[in-house]
Amino acid sequence: MTDSDDDRRKYSSLVVDGMDKAAARAMLHAVGFTDNDFQKPQVGIASTWSNLTPCNTHINDLADAAAMGADEAGGKAVTFNTITVSDGISMGSPGMRYSLVSREVIADSIETVVGAEGFDGFVAIGGCDKNMPGCAMAIARLNRPAVFVYGGTIQMGKERRDVVSVFEAVGQRAANKISDIELKEIEATAIPGPGSCGGMYTANTMASSIEAMGLSLPNSSAQEAVSENKRTDSYRAGEAVVNLLDRGIKPSDILSREAFENAITVSIALEGSTNAVLHLLAIAHAARIPLSIDDFTRIGRRVPVLADMRPAGQYAMSELIEIGGIQPLMKTLLAEGLLHGDCMTVTGHTLAENLAEVAPYPASQKIIRPLDDPIKKDSHLVILRGNLAPDGAVAKITGHEGLKFSGTARCFHGEEAAMAAILDGTVQKGDVVVVRYEGPRGGPGMREMLSPTSAINGRELSADVALITDGRFSGGSHGFVIGHVTPEAFDGGPIALIEDGDQITIDAEAATMTLHIDDETMAARRGVWEQPEPYTDRGILAKYARLVSSASDGAVTDGI
Repeated sequence: MTDSDDDRRKYSSLVVDGMDKAAARAMLHAVGFTDNDFQKPQVGIASTWSNLTPCNTHINDLADAAAMGADEAGGKAVTFNTITVSDGISMGSPGMRYSLVSREVIADSIETVVGAEGFDGFVAIGGCDKNMPGCAMAIARLNRPAVFVYGGTIQMGKERRDVVSVFEAVGQRAANKISDIELKEIEATAIPGPGSCGGMYTANTMASSIEAMGLSLPNSSAQEAVSENKRTDSYRAGEAVVNLLDRGIKPSDILSREAFENAITVSIALEGSTNAVLHLLAIAHAARIPLSIDDFTRIGRRVPVLADMRPAGQYAMSELIEIGGIQPLMKTLLAEGLLHGDCMTVTGHTLAENLAEVAPYPASQKIIRPLDDPIKKDSHLVILRGNLAPDGAVAKITGHEGLKFSGTARCFHGEEAAMAAILDGTVQKGDVVVVRYEGPRGGPGMREMLSPTSAINGRELSADVALITDGRFSGGSHGFVIGHVTPEAFDGGPIALIEDGDQITIDAEAATMTLHIDDETMAARRGVWEQPEPYTDRGILAKYARLVSSASDGAVTDGI
């Protein structure tokens, strides 16, 4: 048997085997390869390390552990970096336009490096929000044995604070409910060290979804960033890729439609972020699995919300970790017939086999409700349609904020104008704040509205003010908020035609969003509407705006 006959080396053999590849081997000798290493399957370690955000400052150590695991299992690890941006830092600024764009850059760059260098498999390690779907999209596209590692959640700050505490404190300060000194103290004590934002926000939601999907090892989503468990998880991920290579298990053997249904189910049960809709659609697109926003409605009718997690609930991810993470929840859902237990996972075993020996939660815990006493009997992720959103919109209705809201439109072209009006008191009880031209194409980049929603909450208006947008929301947003409104304003969607003073009704039970004007008035407004100039005509934002699909299709850039 020749070296290239080793099925585990399907890709690296094309790069390093044979007399004609002497130059490639020479280059690799210079970075530490031995002659024996050329006979091993090459395992890429895609690291999102950076010191620009606490979500990712520790990931270099995790990448080292993953590389060690792959090497000691008989592979040859090669570490490379991809980018991250910080949503928490760029939030509320022009820089937030690059956040969703970074998901595509991460997926594209991992695909580029793994494809160019001929890695036979890889580990992808993510921390901040867009890292998770970007890594998973790359895994799906490349279809080479791969494992995702979540960088882990942050510990809670002083008085159980987190980053959302700071955003809401800004609204409290604007309403003169706290002083400058109190705001500064919250700012200085909310974020104690490495790890992703601590509630069931986007990072923890997507890490949990990816674990439920089978692309990460059991419990990878429920470990603190600074812990021996997380280093062990990373080491085992490197080992697992070599095992997948040995067994010939590829992402296409794992990413079935049923696996995505498992991910949606767990996201709902955990009261996860609305961004799960956008990102799971994008990962499914990369995996060539048919999935639509209507699948969230179908699955949501039978899956209850069980986790009392922030932002709408009380508890942080670190507290869920203390009682066992998401594995006992998944075992409960499986026993109820709400998960597909026969789905393959990166352990080489099915989901049901992985869960077989999982112990239940402690009887005294209060974070995860029993199935007969849910927080909400069906999904909090509600897909709305109507004359304001013919192609759909996504609401996060947990039950805390009620099921119906009627109010008067107050319209803003962009986040900054809306934020100023909330802080200066222009926005009043009974308003429906309309933030438009923030969609994937119009923003571009579909910025998250955490600053406006947090300011509304900080001013204690969350029960009396709704916000709708063709942008999206941070996983930390809560209140009566509706995003992903499609078609977006830049494409002439009905959200572009709303005028101040119009009456709007949002009905979560009927799953409708209605602008109370007649068809004749709507047609007249459409007749005089003009598409605004693009935000820019050069660079990555311009390229993104030209390529990106509708939010209802996952806002992907490699579609047709």
